[in-house]
Amino acid sequence: MALPVHRPLWQRAVWTTAGVVALALGVAGIFLPLLPTTPFVLLAAFCFSRGSERVERWLVEHPRFGPMVRDWRARRAVPRRAKQLASAMMAFGSVWAWWVMPAPWRWLPALCCAAVATWLWRLPDAEPR
Repeated sequence: MALPVHRPLWQRAVWTTAGVVALALGVAGIFLPLLPTTPFVLLAAFCFSRGSERVERWLVEHPRFGPMVRDWRARRAVPRRAKQLASAMMAFGSVWAWWVMPAPWRWLPALCCAAVATWLWRLPDAEPR
């Protein structure tokens, strides 16, 4: 087991702030179709692991987000249901963005969502709960 790295206060504050932003985007992704929740929650866990042991522990033990983080850390796995939901929401959001965005930018959300979906579906499935 590696010894914990002691970071200066300003670095811990930056990592913790980045984790809060990532977690907020993940929570927003529950309701907004273009933002997938899982990658942002995993990013938040990564940031919190460098910024705040207490907040990291809270996230890992959270009843909703904790299993996702634990599966990721143990096997780099994401639940199939999360993959399906994220893909459906990203597809819906991409179609909506195509409809409302100006012509030169319509493809950009779909391209980003396709990249995230490709990455997500290449990961192993976590055990169903």
